[in-house]
Amino acid sequence: MFWKMILLAGVRRRSQALMAVLCATIGAGTLLCLATICLVVPAQMNEELRSYGANLIVTANGGFDAETADEVTDAVEAVAPAQSASYRYESVRINSAPYTLAGIEAQDVRAINRHWSVEGDWPANGNVMMGRDVAEGLGVKIGSTITIGLRDERADAALRNGRRSTDILSDDGTPMCVGGIVDTGGAEDSLVYMSAGDMERLAGARGADVLEFASQGAPDELTALAETLQTTGARGAVRYQAHQVTRMTSSNARIITMLRTLFGVVSIVALALTLVGVSTTMSSIVARRRAEIGLRRALGATSRSIAGEFLVESAVYGVVGGAIGCAAGYGIAYALCAQVFDRRVGFSWWLAALCVLVSVALAVVASIGPVRRATRIDPAVVLREE
Repeated sequence: MFWKMILLAGVRRRSQALMAVLCATIGAGTLLCLATICLVVPAQMNEELRSYGANLIVTANGGFDAETADEVTDAVEAVAPAQSASYRYESVRINSAPYTLAGIEAQDVRAINRHWSVEGDWPANGNVMMGRDVAEGLGVKIGSTITIGLRDERADAALRNGRRSTDILSDDGTPMCVGGIVDTGGAEDSLVYMSAGDMERLAGARGADVLEFASQGAPDELTALAETLQTTGARGAVRYQAHQVTRMTSSNARIITMLRTLFGVVSIVALALTLVGVSTTMSSIVARRRAEIGLRRALGATSRSIAGEFLVESAVYGVVGGAIGCAAGYGIAYALCAQVFDRRVGFSWWLAALCVLVSVALAVVASIGPVRRATRIDPAVVLREE
């Protein structure tokens, strides 16, 4: 009989019931949509911001050996997952002009620096990638052939007129093809990039000079990690220094914090509007049922039974609206993530259950005021009015 009364109350007052369900739907849908985006977008932003360069750089005096490089990489990855890239630098002459050559593994550097604008191909066997400034200085383009030779900068090189003699005017060396040109707007544009294999064949086997890491660690974790590596590097056989790129990590954290704060504010506003809407609807329902409530009180109904009926009715509206809102909210979140953020998001059952519970709680809380007024109705006054 109790559930029949709840059902009939909703059917007889369809407009008010639909309004209450609509308010709960908007609240639950907004909450699920924003919560889903808030879980997905910061993760994507972390990934995207890490693609704009390394947030931890480790440099070695004289280059790393394989064992030390592995130890540093393991120490970084023990704190948080990280992408890494190594750079080996040599002073070379290209078409009789001095430049700095960087030996890299193209796939590693590309993974960390996806913002680099590369025209043509990344360095591979027999091909080099030139910075925009170098290409313009040499007057070369993609497909041009250049000659790369090592500069003689040994300590025992002959001196002429008090200056070290180099082979800078020599035109011998290894012919290479320009496969690509990189334009970053930074210091990278003044370098020439060669594959690590070609660098080893040109200058012999040697470890990297710089290790770069794009870590998922928090700023405070990276700060502690840099201090630990700095201390370890000062005592080891291979001396190295660690530097945190604070500008990138702080910008990352600040943007994500602002995004979550914005989503939180919007969610609070949506829930507040839901609370007001359900409360107003329940007040209307109570006002329309004053005569019914007065008659039930006259027949012996207790305040608890009347309050229980209205609270359960509100909870039913919250459940129905929450379920519909979760479906609508997930659909909107899926479309936004796919169209705006280019990501696919799965349905989270625990998050949906939480949103439904919040919707029910809001509906019940919003009904407390109207229910208290309903339980205080004087049956004599109401029946006399009728």
